[in-house]
Amino acid sequence: MEASQDTEFLITALKTVKYPGYSRDIVSFGLVRNVTFKDGRASVVISLTAKDDTVPAKIKADVEKALSLLTGVKQVAVFVDAAKPETAEANGEGKTMPPALRHVKAVLAVASGKGGVGKSTVAANLACAFENVFEKRGRPAPSVGLLDCDIYGPSIPMMMGVKGQPEIVDTLIQPLEGYGVKVMSLGFLLDEQTPVLWRGAMVNKAIQQFLTQVEWGNLEVLVIDLPPGTGDAQITLSQTIPLTGAVIVTTPQAVASSVALRGAKLFEKINVPILGVVENMSFIETADGERDHLFGEGGGAETANALGTEFLGQIPLSGDLRRTGDEGKPIVLADPASSSAKIFTEVAEHLADVLAARASMNGTAEKSDDAAQS
Repeated sequence: MEASQDTEFLITALKTVKYPGYSRDIVSFGLVRNVTFKDGRASVVISLTAKDDTVPAKIKADVEKALSLLTGVKQVAVFVDAAKPETAEANGEGKTMPPALRHVKAVLAVASGKGGVGKSTVAANLACAFENVFEKRGRPAPSVGLLDCDIYGPSIPMMMGVKGQPEIVDTLIQPLEGYGVKVMSLGFLLDEQTPVLWRGAMVNKAIQQFLTQVEWGNLEVLVIDLPPGTGDAQITLSQTIPLTGAVIVTTPQAVASSVALRGAKLFEKINVPILGVVENMSFIETADGERDHLFGEGGGAETANALGTEFLGQIPLSGDLRRTGDEGKPIVLADPASSSAKIFTEVAEHLADVLAARASMNGTAEKSDDAAQS
């Protein structure tokens, strides 16, 4: 979503506008594409897919009402770009879901602008937290897949404690499994000491193979751990399948958040909703309960605000979080009572609701429990 600092009060007002029949707002659903304010005129562009023809008109009216009540707003212009949902196999910019992913309800990319922010740690713990959430909601296991697209530095096998080589059945690669999560990584196909000296074409081919020739089966969500930046992996992914959304990982310091912001702009350009920002290494918890903000404060919240999306949570800098990853058992499972595990679980619960609601709006899944009760 394009916005500037002088439109923050408009975005705040837009967060009060709920999608009809849901308890979540149009900003968190990623429907708001552009917000401008000049000479008392507020302009908003909204893009959505809806089966019900009354939904776009209702949202337009609610937005006009919310903005017209703001001090300084003399005129309101709301443009709604509404489309009908496509088939369950095709959504996004003309991209068709490959047969191997036909029964995957949502595909969530975990991305960052720069390396070293703990993106893979977030992806692994988020996948395990998702599996716990879906198990509690009565979904059959396994409900979650984790795809390691960090071709040059695949770390998911170590973090998930999974070793071995995948089998091939009827031309389809069978993903391995760790803690009830289906896992696929280039790390399973290479020796641990072998460097990956690949050019872009080989990277593209590997990612396409992971997306089209792995038998993922029935999944509520496939979490994709992307490499940092906006290179071959990100472009190939966006060109191969329709992504449901993306989560951006950053750390508090300005250098990380500024790079994360630039990296996130890629998803805006290809019309992939940014569902939120996770701030990792936010602080150290001292023995007396105080917080030492070693890397500064506010980077994650500022990034989320600049993107017009939600700030999902702050993960503390923890020796236990590092240790459990090195030992091959994410902290969500190794120490579920820890503050880090609790935050990952809260983020997973929230995103599960958002993903289910977005799928329901596109006619591909039932409404989430949260939406049904609203």
